[in-house]
Amino acid sequence: MMKAFQFSNVSKGLEFKDVRIPSPGNGQVLVQVKATGLCHTDCNVISGKDDMLFWQRPIILGHEIAGTIVTLGPDVTEFSIGERVVSGLGVDHPLTFQDVTTSPGIGYDGGYAEYAVFNVPKTLRIPDSVTFAQAAVATDAIATAYHAVVVEGRVSSSSTVAIIGLGGLGLSAVSLARLMGAKVYGFDIDPKKYVSALQSGALTCAKSLDKFSGIRFDVVVDFAGAGVTTAAAVKAVKSGGRIILVGLAAKEATLSTYDFVAQGAHLIGSAGSSVEEVREVLELIAAGKIDPLIEEIPFADIPKGLDRLSNGGALGRLYADPSKA
Repeated sequence: MMKAFQFSNVSKGLEFKDVRIPSPGNGQVLVQVKATGLCHTDCNVISGKDDMLFWQRPIILGHEIAGTIVTLGPDVTEFSIGERVVSGLGVDHPLTFQDVTTSPGIGYDGGYAEYAVFNVPKTLRIPDSVTFAQAAVATDAIATAYHAVVVEGRVSSSSTVAIIGLGGLGLSAVSLARLMGAKVYGFDIDPKKYVSALQSGALTCAKSLDKFSGIRFDVVVDFAGAGVTTAAAVKAVKSGGRIILVGLAAKEATLSTYDFVAQGAHLIGSAGSSVEEVREVLELIAAGKIDPLIEEIPFADIPKGLDRLSNGGALGRLYADPSKA
């Protein structure tokens, strides 16, 4: 048996339980979880705001997972017991049933537990110089930001970029945009996050885009997705600018069609990342080019940590080590 946080429905919330240790099947490995990141998506699921991707009930949440292989599936030859690995989300666009059902913590039991099963096609080795915690948050908090900034945003050294929402993903996006050589501005309603954003490479920070009404942005990456933030982005981009929407705080946004058409703006949805993009992010961390801001909390405090995250009280990415349970 193992300790795990399981979710069945909104009325019960996240429940601490003893459950059976899973057994890996064909094309799978069993991993002792050494680090599991806390994501705002889990907050939305637990609150009932967002459950469209979570098919299994009950489910052990937690989709940012790193650990050590302890058991191989019957046909697995690509990996060995004792190897340090992570599970990439491996998301395509548009999202498919295959994407969600083959990702731990989304399609089946995940990392808020002492052990988790990984599917081999989404399993990556962790570089020696990368910690379990760094690797875990790389799979979503950093790789999702990487996809939004580099792949969808096409940020370069000539770009002026606005990052809306300076949580775990937003701070990663600031670092990545700065790594690309861009001029980066950070936006968040919580001024306590500005110091971390400035340390990550932002030139300056403010509560809203209209504080810099004289600046037009090549790219606006909206990690808040509060509706009003996306609407404001349409007014803030340059002609032909790109608005990358990642956050899902609101299910709808009302945009000025006049500004949208007049600016020739591009509104692009961005979700997750490919397995190869996770590999690229791990290499950036290994090379010391990015250093994610992370904070460890006790495994037993995962519900409290998710509350902090939901209330905007977390700087960077929170993670826990279930092996210490």
